[in-house]
Amino acid sequence: MTTAGDSVTQLTVATAWDDEPAWSPDGKKIAYFSSAGMGNGDIFIKNADGTGTALNLTNNAAFDAGPTWSADGTKIAFSSTRASPPGVTLQDVFVMSADGTGGATRLTSGGGVSPAWSPDGTKIAFASPRDGNWEIYVVNADGTGSPVNLTKDAASSDMSPTWSSDGTRIAFSSARDGRSEIYVMNADGSGVRQATHNSSNDQSPAWRP
Repeated sequence: MTTAGDSVTQLTVATAWDDEPAWSPDGKKIAYFSSAGMGNGDIFIKNADGTGTALNLTNNAAFDAGPTWSADGTKIAFSSTRASPPGVTLQDVFVMSADGTGGATRLTSGGGVSPAWSPDGTKIAFASPRDGNWEIYVVNADGTGSPVNLTKDAASSDMSPTWSSDGTRIAFSSARDGRSEIYVMNADGSGVRQATHNSSNDQSPAWRP
């Protein structure tokens, strides 16, 4: 739809669950999660104008979700259970080519969901429970180095990171005041401030370009 709420257009028509849409940087395609794939769900891609047939990018028996595009549109990061130990449901962050070829590269171990690519393409923010509760981390997009914990708040669940267009700030949701609210911090984890103050839960922030 338009930002004014007009011209709502349905892009997918299926008996499956379609969720987590993500625009390609050029505005021509939308990646999304769908339960129509193999196993528990896959990452699909479709033309943003609704034309053409949806393409299954991951086509894997594992649970693949949360797609996010690199700034140049050549890669997609997502979370998947494909590396989870037997009998354990644990998602980690993977990266693949935007056309689905060449397989996927694992970036994290120990858990990772809701990946978000930095505007310069060098880093990926994500949420992980690896220290006992959900925190926001950032990792190099090329897989080098170790994830860095940005939030370090043992009393809350911090989720759904998203970068500002200049890469200097990250918005996220957190339950540190007793319910889920939207917070903003500097990209290094400093300067955390609360952006919403509601009696209901606020989640899944998205920056205006």
